[in-house]
Amino acid sequence: MLEEIRIAGLGVIDEAVLALHPGLTVLTGETGAGKTMVVQGLGLLLGSRADAGLVRTGRAVTEVEGILTLPEGHPGRERAQEAGGRLDGDELVLARTVSGDGRSRAYVGGRSAPVGVLAEIGERVVAVHGQADQWRLRRPDQHRAVLDGYGGAALAGARAAYLQAYAAWRAACDERDRLRALERDRAREVDSLTAALEQIERVDPESGEDQALREEDERLAHAEGLRQSAAQAHALLTGEDATAGLDDSGVGGPGAAGSLAQARGALAQLSRHDPRLAALESRVADAAYLVADLGADLAGYLADLDVDPTRLAWVQARRADLGALTRRYGDTVDDVLAWSRASAQRLAELLATDDRLASLDGQVAGLETELQVAATRLSAARREAAVRFEQALEAELAHLALGSAHLRVALTTRDPGPHGADEVEIQWAANVGSPARPVTKAASGGELSRLMLAIEVVTGAGGGAGEHVPTFVFDEVDAGVGGAAALDVGARLAALARHAQVVVVTHLAQVAAYADRHLVVRKDDDGSVTASAVTEVTADDRLRELARMMGGGSSPEGLEHARVLLTRAQEQREGAAQVDPGHAAAPVGRNMARRRAEAQAGARKRTPDMP
Repeated sequence: MLEEIRIAGLGVIDEAVLALHPGLTVLTGETGAGKTMVVQGLGLLLGSRADAGLVRTGRAVTEVEGILTLPEGHPGRERAQEAGGRLDGDELVLARTVSGDGRSRAYVGGRSAPVGVLAEIGERVVAVHGQADQWRLRRPDQHRAVLDGYGGAALAGARAAYLQAYAAWRAACDERDRLRALERDRAREVDSLTAALEQIERVDPESGEDQALREEDERLAHAEGLRQSAAQAHALLTGEDATAGLDDSGVGGPGAAGSLAQARGALAQLSRHDPRLAALESRVADAAYLVADLGADLAGYLADLDVDPTRLAWVQARRADLGALTRRYGDTVDDVLAWSRASAQRLAELLATDDRLASLDGQVAGLETELQVAATRLSAARREAAVRFEQALEAELAHLALGSAHLRVALTTRDPGPHGADEVEIQWAANVGSPARPVTKAASGGELSRLMLAIEVVTGAGGGAGEHVPTFVFDEVDAGVGGAAALDVGARLAALARHAQVVVVTHLAQVAAYADRHLVVRKDDDGSVTASAVTEVTADDRLRELARMMGGGSSPEGLEHARVLLTRAQEQREGAAQVDPGHAAAPVGRNMARRRAEAQAGARKRTPDMP
């Protein structure tokens, strides 16, 4: 609920502070005193569009600040905390500034925030109803939301079942449509993967084969040179004429092995006389053994060396086949094999898509049947609720000087959508016999305001009002009515106030007489409104304000008329409260019931002493 609003530099308001309370609070004052500016200031606080023209002349900026009470778990509190706002207990401070050049800033719980956050919090806390701001009636989707909110547990259950069925059907349709949309691309991908895998299968590469063939290709391409080089080295080491033509290269003699044998023999004759020479002899012997091993290895290499040109041609052809794969599918044969495994898995998934599509077609058909059944049940629940809603609204409208008006809740069947298979439209006929038309086209601003009041009272009687939006603000809801009809408007506002906090800007004493709190906006001589000029009137002051509103001034007759009006309104309120005692403790504040009881007790105590 709203605890307090402070406005500075807005229109005719220089500075004003409004302390608000649970129950019904009325705001009155002379024409031009700034009553509607209070509603505009509240609109700014709740995220409405800023207008530089609202900034008071001589002021650089308009400032609006409000204190809300939001209990734990309230969606508005959660949204404020998501935006980084801090609360003091259950109290949240919102603020908005608008400069003369139209720039606007918003603050939530002491933190700067987008203006849109104010609007999101405001939608969860306050509903403002003015003749130019009947947003719930101007948005077709809200007609359905109002009906669904009124429908009770039966409609809520049917709606929940429908939403579950719609979500399942929509998910299956989206998956099927996605697969169908990709069908052409999928066919191309299947063909491409199939051709690639067939090419790889034909070549049938083995892991590491490309590296092994590269080495073999090098060896075969230089086989003759390798043979001659190895043979020459073998002859130099062993002295053996292993190949023809070595004499031509100048190779001959005993070879390294023979020379080492001669060197060892020379040392062996006297090495026993000197340990150092014996050590050198041992090293010569080791070298001789090593050279002998090298010679044997070179002989084996020469024996194994393949110089077959046919093998070379095959290796080069095989490398060309592998190169065709590595150019397209990976840097190495191992990369190609990895790509082949992944592609085979992908191909299997693509080939299984046809089966998945067939399964989805059957699934969608089954879910569509379930959806139609759920939609039929939801439509039936809405039609039943619409009849009750029409009757309840027309009964309320009869109390609001709109007894000749006819209201109809029209349901039109459509294809199932996110909210059902119904278009819901509230239609209005100003007189009996007139055709019903969309309410926003057929009803005047004053009629719309009273219709919204009737809707809030009716939904509140069903437990809806105050459950999500604990505060309602009505601007001139009584426009165009007077006399006994105005008393009915006041009574209906008081009925709504049993469920929620209600703030009403009014010019009718018949409405103001029903208030728990009566605030008066007074201008100073210079035409401005200051903080001290917004005051709560009680006892004799309240009688004088009611008398002024009725045109009786401060005359004894006017005051007596005001006393009778106030007594009648209070008696009617008490009688209605006894009929509906369960709403004495409405969920708009922890102390609401206590504060209202104190206000009513005070009013009864003061009445005998009034002049």
